[in-house]
Amino acid sequence: MHKNTNALVKAIRLATLAALAAPASVMAGGFSLNEQSASAMGVANAGAAANPENATTVLFNPAGMSQLSGMNVSFGAAVLDIDAEAKEGTTSATNQLDLPVTGTTGGDIADPAVLPNFYYTHEISDTIDVGFGIHAPYGLAADYDNDFIGRYFADKTELTAIAFSPSIAVNNGKGLSMGATLNIMYAEGRLSKFQDIRGGVYQQGVQQYLTANNLNSLDELPAAARQQVQDQVSQQTAALADAYEANFGAPYADIEGDDIAMNFRVGFLYELSDRTQVGLTAQTGTEFNLEGDIELSGYPVPNPESPIGVSPTTLTEEVRVPLAIPESATFGVRHQLSDSFTLLAGATYARWSRFEELDIYSREGDSGEVSSAIGRTGDAPITHITEEWKNTWQFNVGGIWQATPEWALKAGYAWDESPVDNYVTARIPSEDRHWLTLGTQWKDVQSGWTVDAAVGTLIFADDAKVDDREYSHEDPTGEPVSAASYQGEYDLSAWSASVQVSKAF
Repeated sequence: MHKNTNALVKAIRLATLAALAAPASVMAGGFSLNEQSASAMGVANAGAAANPENATTVLFNPAGMSQLSGMNVSFGAAVLDIDAEAKEGTTSATNQLDLPVTGTTGGDIADPAVLPNFYYTHEISDTIDVGFGIHAPYGLAADYDNDFIGRYFADKTELTAIAFSPSIAVNNGKGLSMGATLNIMYAEGRLSKFQDIRGGVYQQGVQQYLTANNLNSLDELPAAARQQVQDQVSQQTAALADAYEANFGAPYADIEGDDIAMNFRVGFLYELSDRTQVGLTAQTGTEFNLEGDIELSGYPVPNPESPIGVSPTTLTEEVRVPLAIPESATFGVRHQLSDSFTLLAGATYARWSRFEELDIYSREGDSGEVSSAIGRTGDAPITHITEEWKNTWQFNVGGIWQATPEWALKAGYAWDESPVDNYVTARIPSEDRHWLTLGTQWKDVQSGWTVDAAVGTLIFADDAKVDDREYSHEDPTGEPVSAASYQGEYDLSAWSASVQVSKAF
């Protein structure tokens, strides 16, 4: 037992270190990740709430621990590789002066992601089981080339979340089990993009004209004169901004932050008969407040020694980024048709409508360097992105064929609805998808060792059509506040592979 305990401790350490180093993925049912268990992935997570094969039930339904005997350990990793790139000939962009932006499609924005996991359960008594898990429940990753045509809207988008999940389950000895999990989650995030200075320069030019001519507004001018002034200021702004970017490059905003948040999962598992059982789990919502800093490099400031009258400087400010995590509910059913065939099905509903915006708020108030430079005051965010996601469904079906006492073959299908609705941004170009998986399981009954392997492919229902605009936080679904825009259609495809080792002691 001492050797087993040492091995368990080492496995936990390795799983934790690997999880902290793992890159995140993009476009995975919002930013939740499905690739948490090879044994469940083989059937596309179908019926996972009602099929406690091993210690991974800590994640899918903690009540399932009541059907495991003794001590159980499961650990493994999944690889998720997504190809996401804007199609040639579909991209276009304008700056804040409504002039065309030139650039490339940005390349393949998603790198392969490695998602490790570790789960453990222990039978305390005939009626009580405990366990815990280490896994990556949420993640995002997108990185465009620097010459991306939509660089004023997105460059890097990253989210990595690691969950530590202690769990407990009780059963009444008559087929009903109940369980609860506390998810303690640590998240790191990063947002970056190039900054378009033309809107600010244009407003300064207009203000200088008003001051020089003792006017309060351009509306005091006749229509023809007003248009002439606007055209003249626009031409001066375009010339100055182009000269600045030619000499110093566009300003660049880079925001990083981290936070710890918690939510709860409760689960129920009921045996309708010796061949059929159903499971139900519900998870509470929560919110990360990712606290960190914004670094705005290349911000133009007056400099009489510069050939264009301005030169770059770097501004920093402490910020926070709220990030909503949705409530969800999952139903699952497992039915054993015969000694060799098992059918599985399930459905998950997630309240992604909690994710309404992606805003960056100052933690220093009006006196912060960035806030002072851009004139931000009060409770207004430094930047605002309208998201307005919708609630979603995921449906899964799958089957297991126990070909021999040692070998089982699995297959599954899931339809995964995208929460991205009317505001499809360059940061998260998403679409509904179909998930097809195949898996196999080898089990040595005498030793208790089990090995699962699974592969899957993601087929997206359509091209993701991005139409990115700039909106006001005061009217997030109203008219855009500038002429800046980015449009593009994205080719999306992906594959995944997972392996898992389980042991019953």
